[in-house]
Amino acid sequence: MNWKKGIALALAAVSMAAVMAGCGNTASDNQKKIGIIQLVEHPSLDAANKGFIDGLASKGYKDGENIKIDYQNAQADQSNLNSIAQRFVSDKKDLMLAIATPAAQTLANATHDIPILGTAITDYETAKLVQSNSHPGGNVSGTSDMTPVEREVDLIIALVPNVQRIGALYTSSEINSQLQVEKMKAYAATKGITVVEATVSNVNDIQQAATNLVNQDVQAIYTPTDNVLASAMANLAQITDVAKIPVFAADEGMTMTGGVATYSVDYYKLGYQTGLMAAKVLSGEAKVADMAIEMQKDIKLTVNEERAKRLGIIIPDALRKDMKQ
Repeated sequence: MNWKKGIALALAAVSMAAVMAGCGNTASDNQKKIGIIQLVEHPSLDAANKGFIDGLASKGYKDGENIKIDYQNAQADQSNLNSIAQRFVSDKKDLMLAIATPAAQTLANATHDIPILGTAITDYETAKLVQSNSHPGGNVSGTSDMTPVEREVDLIIALVPNVQRIGALYTSSEINSQLQVEKMKAYAATKGITVVEATVSNVNDIQQAATNLVNQDVQAIYTPTDNVLASAMANLAQITDVAKIPVFAADEGMTMTGGVATYSVDYYKLGYQTGLMAAKVLSGEAKVADMAIEMQKDIKLTVNEERAKRLGIIIPDALRKDMKQ
């Protein structure tokens, strides 16, 4: 009897273990796996990431409960982007977020099946991420941070009287930076303003590029929503502040760390908007292929008053009214 009783107890223990294991797997299976790749750490991209998580949470998708978020920062390194993307694909994430264009391009090259949403990306068509911004058609969609380039030029004209030469500083490998500078040049030409270009490959090039622009007698410098420059605006300001040349960056975070003024999207709100899109995908309400690229309607004026004062720039009353809106 004892040996039979022992076998029975052993079998019961095995059965209970199997049941517990099954319960554990079910709980895990119920969690949607979300992978987030952020190109580099800087205030605007950080805000977009936070907004995305909050946007998901507003629709009931909370990390550690019904979703599991795997956040990775590539530190502006392409090899890091590649390895993170491959791991996400191997892990069979249910949805992936790409913060900035290079991150989205890397994910899009890694899979044509897993839904990908992007944010802090200027133009998805130009970056060859979608068939069209209105009808993406593949596994990529998201939100655009396209800024009003014409208003940026008008802002420079308003704050730098009689401006004739503007420097344009951007990263040569960032296709969306090139797009913004081309738009800026075209509009500046209609105002009789000459644009002098300077490009960088990485942060180490900024000092020399900025010095070259200063030596070419530019009266202001424009920078697009460029990730390399965004991560090192202090480096740029070290050169431009001494030369008393104002920098007009197309991004709020860049403006507060090295610029003077900008008309910019709100990156937290942009990320939040992307989180709402992600919730629709996770719930089955929408498919990425059918989701048009979304823009942000609320563009706000940000002025770094401390730096403006340091450079002797007077903010007109008309612009101060915009700041209060």
